[in-house]
Amino acid sequence: METPSEENQKQWQDKRGCFECCIKCLGGVPYASLVATILCFSGVALFCGCGHVALTGTVTILETHFSKVTSDHAMLTDIIQLMQYVIYGIASFFFLYGIILLAEGFYTTSAVKELHSEFKTTICGRCISGMFVFLTYILGVAWLGVFGFSAVPVFLFYNMWSTCATMKSPMANLTNIDSICVDVRQYGIIPWNATPGKACGSTLGDICNTSDFYLSYHLYIVACAGAGATVIALLIYMMATTYNFAVLKFKSREDCCTKF
Repeated sequence: METPSEENQKQWQDKRGCFECCIKCLGGVPYASLVATILCFSGVALFCGCGHVALTGTVTILETHFSKVTSDHAMLTDIIQLMQYVIYGIASFFFLYGIILLAEGFYTTSAVKELHSEFKTTICGRCISGMFVFLTYILGVAWLGVFGFSAVPVFLFYNMWSTCATMKSPMANLTNIDSICVDVRQYGIIPWNATPGKACGSTLGDICNTSDFYLSYHLYIVACAGAGATVIALLIYMMATTYNFAVLKFKSREDCCTKF
């Protein structure tokens, strides 16, 4: 029969074994890939969600104030609808791709080798890992372009907002407010024969005070920030996948390990 002290010692050893197991499991988590996945999901969600609503608000503003003839902005409306469908595809693709990269990070972590001493990679596995490296680099370059493109509507809306702020300044009282205008035709959004094509004076001020303008402007800013967060996430993925590929290639070395 065990004494109370022996029972306490046995319980302490059991607890220690559980603690060591937890530490071992936590040590095998690919933290870089995990952070990149969370950042990627958040950035893509902000970009797609806010961008979709902002595009809808942009169409409303154009139809109401700048192009009242449907044929003048029909092509722009079709392009915006196409972009909204593309947004759905981007969200679905990055949801799956983020999960795959996170799984690949778990696969190449050193904890797998520690838990399974017979863990070995094949040529096919290394080729798949190399493919992830190449694809992640391509997506990173593409999202740099998306980030730059998402800054364009922010710039256009900021110009309108700053023009409205100028009309409210004391210096505007010295000039004719009706001479202060914003012509969206010069940006190529709508054709030059669109009517009225521009807004001046108090009409422009009323546009800036509408909820559609205010909401779309801030949603474009958030969407741009989401695109920037996605770029950062892809940069982290680039480092993680590159390092993981190197680990798979040189896994025969005992000192070669990764937690990416």
